[in-house]
Amino acid sequence: MKNYDYFKDIYKDFFNIETPKIEVKKETEINKDSDTLMSELFERINILNISDESKDLLKKILEYMRKYKEKLENNYIPFRLILEVNNKDKEEVEDILLTSSKYFDYIDNDKKLNISFYKLDKEYNYKDYSFISLDDLSGTNLEENKDIKKFFYELSKYLEEDIKSIIIINGNKIEINNFFLGYEDIKNKYFEFIIETKKLDIQDIYNYILEKVEINDKLKIELLDYISATYKQDDDYNEYQNRLIKYISFNKSIPKLEEKKTMEEIFASLEELVGLNKVKKVLYELVDVINLKEKTKDSLKIKDMNLHMVFLGNPGTGKTTIARIISEILYNLGYVKENKLIEVSVKDLVGEYVGQTAPKTMSVIEKAMNGVLFIDEAYTLAVKGDNSYNAEAIATLIQAMENYRDKLVVIFAGYTKEMQEFLDSNSGIVSRIGYTLEFDDYTTEELKEIFLGFMKKSGFIVEEEALKYLEEIINNNRNMKNFGNARFVRNIYEKSIIKHASNVKDKKRKDKLITITKEDISIDNLGLE
Repeated sequence: MKNYDYFKDIYKDFFNIETPKIEVKKETEINKDSDTLMSELFERINILNISDESKDLLKKILEYMRKYKEKLENNYIPFRLILEVNNKDKEEVEDILLTSSKYFDYIDNDKKLNISFYKLDKEYNYKDYSFISLDDLSGTNLEENKDIKKFFYELSKYLEEDIKSIIIINGNKIEINNFFLGYEDIKNKYFEFIIETKKLDIQDIYNYILEKVEINDKLKIELLDYISATYKQDDDYNEYQNRLIKYISFNKSIPKLEEKKTMEEIFASLEELVGLNKVKKVLYELVDVINLKEKTKDSLKIKDMNLHMVFLGNPGTGKTTIARIISEILYNLGYVKENKLIEVSVKDLVGEYVGQTAPKTMSVIEKAMNGVLFIDEAYTLAVKGDNSYNAEAIATLIQAMENYRDKLVVIFAGYTKEMQEFLDSNSGIVSRIGYTLEFDDYTTEELKEIFLGFMKKSGFIVEEEALKYLEEIINNNRNMKNFGNARFVRNIYEKSIIKHASNVKDKKRKDKLITITKEDISIDNLGLE
């Protein structure tokens, strides 16, 4: 129908809110047949592996179709559904809906159209069909942007028509959200009915796997421990089960759990880092808040935490190192399910041609899902002039930051000045940032300490004269453009090891071989003063 708000009252009636009594027609042969059909369809619904709420919804849809046929309901509801179920249940749900809609004359014709986005036919006349099923949503990544725009234009026009029809969109949550990226108004306006898979608990998964594989009692205990530690109810349980069954069948063992570090161990590695006092303070406070939220559960009204971050600082100030530590912290606190940091730059997000950017950005997002996405030199995403590619990448990132805030943490990093300009021009990103960390340049003493740390880890001793010479080099070059901080002294460390090896090639005494002198400190080929 053209005015979607028109259905508000119908939905109330549909969901069993009391309505005026309507005179019931006398039972006919058709009523008896429909009772038999409804009973059969309800039995088929009962054995579907979908949530109880979804089963109830399906039954109500079928009941509404029958009432409409018997003229107990006068208002036509064009059902537009999203199916977040496995393929077997998807086919069964579609067949149940098609069977009932045909029987009760609920659609204009019995012609069904299956559209796969792996091969999108641009010549379909959608009005010829009254039952439309959309599959393989990830195939939209393979289509030209103009073809997808054309499809959504035609779909929108079809939805606005007074056509008695049923439309079904099939996919998992990520595929559905990606599919409607940029077309959320269509989803929100028309696709309110969602049929979703039953949420299986740990025991369900455990029992199912034991039915498929034969293992001894020791492995059964390990299996239960593994599932308890790794399975989450929002996982794709089919994929999870199948992957685990294949592993056990082939290896005759249970996958090893990644050993989690204690917070003491993580913070010990944090404290080993030179400087970064302001950053360390923020991380300690962040952990305290996460722990408080976890300990109090629902006792305190603390909103879902927004952990997307911005790192401001010059090169070599520890931004990537801290991002790795944050990834470990969030994993060990259970905030993200995987201890992974995906590091990318703008070239990994933005495509070269029209229609490539959103799929390319989403591919990166999916790779980082359940972990941390670190975007270095993010200020180069700034939209300048008619650069629609960057704008598309930002829009995709913003949508993902909002939709997957409990599954993904995004960190934007870059030079302080450039990042401030970028953020000042992009309120969409700023409104989704929970933490801003400022990375100060290292002092000369801190850089000497970092240099010493590199040398000590390699087993070298550094003479005082060598450190004084290093101090001169640092002070003479620290005001240069794009001074590299820790990266600067790491380059000197690597060059000095090479020069030292040449200087001691004729030496045999161990103390000479492991001692770095002033003559070993090298700035060759670094373009320094």
